[in-house]
This record gives sequence, structure tokens and C-alpha cells, in this order.
Amino acid sequence: MAEENTREGSLEAPTRHPIDWRNSDYYDETSLFDELERIFDICHGCRRCFSLCQSFPTLFDFIDESESMEVDGVDKADYWKVVDHCYLCDMCYMTKCPYVPPHPWNVDFPHLMLRAKAVKFKQGNTLLRDKLVTSTDMIGKLAGIPVVTQTVNKVNHNPAMRRLMQKTMGIHAEAHLPNFASRTLQQRQGKHTPAAVTVKATAETRGKAALFATCYGNNNEPYLGEDLIAVFEHNDIPVTLVQNTRCCGMPKLELGDLETVEQFKNANLPALIKLVDEGWDIVAPVPSCVFMFKSELPLLFPEDKQLAKVRDAMFDPFEYLLLRHKAGLLRTDFKHSLGSVSHQVPCHLRSQNIGVKSRDVLALVPDTKIKLIERCSGHNGTYEVKTETYEASMKIGKPVFNQVKKAEADHYTSDCPMAGHQIKHGLQDGSKPEHPLTLLRMAYGI
Repeated sequence: MAEENTREGSLEAPTRHPIDWRNSDYYDETSLFDELERIFDICHGCRRCFSLCQSFPTLFDFIDESESMEVDGVDKADYWKVVDHCYLCDMCYMTKCPYVPPHPWNVDFPHLMLRAKAVKFKQGNTLLRDKLVTSTDMIGKLAGIPVVTQTVNKVNHNPAMRRLMQKTMGIHAEAHLPNFASRTLQQRQGKHTPAAVTVKATAETRGKAALFATCYGNNNEPYLGEDLIAVFEHNDIPVTLVQNTRCCGMPKLELGDLETVEQFKNANLPALIKLVDEGWDIVAPVPSCVFMFKSELPLLFPEDKQLAKVRDAMFDPFEYLLLRHKAGLLRTDFKHSLGSVSHQVPCHLRSQNIGVKSRDVLALVPDTKIKLIERCSGHNGTYEVKTETYEASMKIGKPVFNQVKKAEADHYTSDCPMAGHQIKHGLQDGSKPEHPLTLLRMAYGI
């Protein structure tokens, strides 16, 4: 029998296996710990991911401080501390690990962390705070009541109330919390009539786009959707809003609450499938939501053919625009240059393996120079707001903050609006981030 090939790396593309989360063994703690120990031992012998997030330094410190200085010397209870620092960014899998499948060692660190989070959730060991802050639909609905919106925004910026929130809820007093819009995107644009233009399809696009607003884009920064609509319709791409949507499920995925992820998937699919069947492509302004539909949900539900149809019709907005440009259908009638732009590339955009399409589109604007920053901002969903992980989030983001500060560019941006605000929070200089869609709209002068 031929020897198993255990050399590092491969010329083959990484293979992502479906997540067997309905199997009872998936939730067996003994089986989980056996796999954690196996993977942790491989990570210990490699250590290439030490600079990515706090999971790896935490693991390596436990190992180095143990009596044996090996994984077998680490208390199993400390495994959970490694798990709690993983926010499923996928960067270790996508950019660092030489042992991802099809390598026979089959290292998929993020999905192992997901399994551990699911076990923790199933055991009832998840904090109430974490259940609340990941309930974006509920928070958005409550905070969307006009009087409540004003109150929530004031509380979020009141030092005394923030100290109370830290003491009672574990929400760090200095963490950035997003404002809520007085009127959601659905309220502002829910009856938007798609532009009456001749729809032009290409080999990859059907020429009309349905906007999945996302919780954040709907409740917190509705201008993202409005900028997208303006840019797309300037390029003769009619846009309609997907109605009656729920959260994409990413916050609950990071919590390990896979049954709620399934509920959200089942709630979103009917409206999305109807639009796909009517000839619409789907776009969303937040990379994590696109990544959820293109990667994580299909791996959780590989048998769902309806979901596969949505996956195949889902696009990052700049991926969509660049495909239109490839076919000669993107307008380049820019009225304003953007000058210099510091552009932080969020993890869940990099994880899509499509390249940095926002950079490529903005580079079409004359007299515009873009400097990419391919480092994590440290925001990472709810990671930045929690008292126990806030300091780590700021440490992770510091290299990004420093690069933006050093560049002194005319604009700084991130495809993830939350990452943009994390940079603003790290800079503390009164500057504001501008989303790539906002910059493109500025360049067009529309």
C-alpha cells in the first residue's frame, strides 16, 4: 500500500466537506475533545496562524505553559477558551493552513470551532447576553420604533449607561455600538419601483438585481442599500428589494445555534427563490451575508436544492458590477476622482475567493489610487462588543488602524460597514469611514 502523503501544502484547491451537524456524534463531547486534541496537536507543530486571531496564541500559551509542553498537558477545560476566541473568519483555512483537505490530515479549524460552539450551545452553556446580541431581527424590530430608536442611540453614547451595561450585561463600556436608523431601508425604499430600462443579460448575470438588505443594512445604515440602488440603476440594472426577510443566520452560526440558522434559512428561501425564478440575481451589501449564502449554508444543508439555486444567484455587489464591466456594460462616466483610498479587505470577503472586486471597480475611477490592507479589523461580529474579548479585538485591529493612520489617505473604506466603524473607533481622530458603494456613488456624482 502506498504511504500516506503528509507533505505540507498542495497544488489542489481546498475541499470543504459538508457539516454533519444532524449526526448525534457531532454533539458528543468525548468525540469532540478527541478531534480538538488531534487538530490542536497539528497546529502546535505548525504555528503559522499565530498572528491571525487570539485563538492560536491562546492555544500555544496553554501548551507552552503546560508541564509536558505538548497538547496532552493542556487541561481540557481550557479548550473552550480557544473556542471562544474563534469568530469563524475562515482566514486560517483560506490563507495559512497547509493541511486543509484534500490533505489527509483534514484540518478545518473553523468548522471544528463551529462544532465546539454547537456542543456548547446544545449543553446550555451559552450566556444570555450572547443569545441577545445575536438576535439581530428582534433588536432591529424593537430599536426601529421611533421613540425607542432615539433612546437606544442615546444610551449607546452615554458613558454612565455604558458602564452600567458593562457591569450588568458584559457589553464593554468603550466598544463601538451601532446607531439605529429612524427609518429602515424597507420603510424608505420598500415600494421602490425598479428602473424602466431594457434589461441586458451577460454570460454570468441576468441584468436585474434583487437587494437582500441584511439586518445591518436595513436597520443601522440604510444608505448602503440606497447607494447600491443608485449605482446599479445608473448602470441600467433594475433593483428590487427582497421583502419579508430574516437575518442571514451568521450571528447565530457564530453562536453555534444551528437550529435557529435553519429556521432563518427556511424563512428566507421562499422570497429569494421566487425572485430567482422570475429572473433576478441577488446582491447584498455586507460580505458576511453573501458568504453565508454562498458557502456556510450550502455546507450545512447540502441536500437543499432550492438553497443551491439561491447560492448560484447570489453575488457580492462589486463582483456583479465587474462582471458587467467585463461584458462592456459598466458605465465609466465618472465625474469625480477619489484621490487616495485606504481599503481594508474584510475576512468574509477574502473567504469568498473572488478577489477584491471593490478595489478593481474603484480603480476604474481616474486619478484614484487604492492601497489594500489585508488584515482583520478586529470587529468580528459580536467579538468586539463583549467585555472579555474587547481588548483582544482592538489588539487584532491595531495594525489596520496604524496603516490607515500612516497612509493619511483622502478616504478609508471597508466592504464590511462594521469593520469601517471599528477602524474609526481605533483611530479616535474624528474621521469617518465611507463604504465602497458610497465612494463609487460619489465618483459617479449621482
